[in-house]
Amino acid sequence: MRGALLRWYDREARDLPWRRTRDPYEIWISETMLQQTRVDTVIPYYERFLERFPTVESLADADADDLMEHWAGLGYYRRARNLRAAARQIVEHHHGDLPDEVDGLLSLPGVGRYTAGAVASIAFDRPAPIVDGNVARVFARFFGIRQDILAASVQARLWQEAETLARGRRPGDLNQAVMELGATICTPRAPECARCPLERRCNAHEAGDAAALPFKAARKAPKRVAAVAARITRNGRHLAARRPPGGLLGGLWELPGGELVSGETPEAAISRNLRERLGLTAKSCKTLGSVEQVFTHRHLELHVLRVETAGGRVRRREYDAHRWLSERGLNALPLSRIAQKAIALGR
Repeated sequence: MRGALLRWYDREARDLPWRRTRDPYEIWISETMLQQTRVDTVIPYYERFLERFPTVESLADADADDLMEHWAGLGYYRRARNLRAAARQIVEHHHGDLPDEVDGLLSLPGVGRYTAGAVASIAFDRPAPIVDGNVARVFARFFGIRQDILAASVQARLWQEAETLARGRRPGDLNQAVMELGATICTPRAPECARCPLERRCNAHEAGDAAALPFKAARKAPKRVAAVAARITRNGRHLAARRPPGGLLGGLWELPGGELVSGETPEAAISRNLRERLGLTAKSCKTLGSVEQVFTHRHLELHVLRVETAGGRVRRREYDAHRWLSERGLNALPLSRIAQKAIALGR
């Protein structure tokens, strides 16, 4: 398996920017961005991020808004906050150098077993295992694993197989080869078995059920939640508020608002949220429309309203900053995708 993977990888590997470097910092950034995010999406973010934060020291010193501006659109924003926290720890405790062993990498904020294994093997040539969605799919098919891929016993088996694989020469390339195979040939739908270097020894190909694997037990649908957001304008300036660092979309800017509780109308919800969170009184409301976004565990419907307030100063509660901005300034803030959609409704 090792020999077949390495021969195939040497011949077929895609030319990706993070494969042109052995710099541990750059590899760490790429692996963090690639978590649950497509390669094509990551490439421009990766290049722009490294242009702005070329060293671990520059990342450790990053301003929160500047950091989020260069991450906005990638999603899973806790990754960005953890990167900066880890960079500060690396500068303070490791003289600016990433740890070169799995245990040291695991001590950094936001670095889990997969990221530690990827950085250790790719940047430092350590025999460290990795398991992500691509690796799990390749292993499930190759070894004929027909139990729920997310079951604890199956996850343990996958990590055991990955650990065995990584004991060979060129562990970083072996790990990347399995991921590359899953991304380009052993794909979730219609795997191209005839092109696969592991075809002759693949259990699922021999059994004829490759496309049916890996098996996943039914999961709960994301919880549906509703929220409201207000387009508030004074003297040609629009009000934006920044969420506190923790939690979903932490550290990003948005049109102010909050959750809509059961039995509330959007008008009643926006009036309550503005009063409770910003100390503002709504005089009139006009519905602009609604936008939706599905997160990992939530399906959010956001009702957007144009609101005229009774004047007065903003007195923040829960938000950690606010600004009155031109339309251009509003759109230049670090915004989540759903905030961008909400702002677009009010143009």
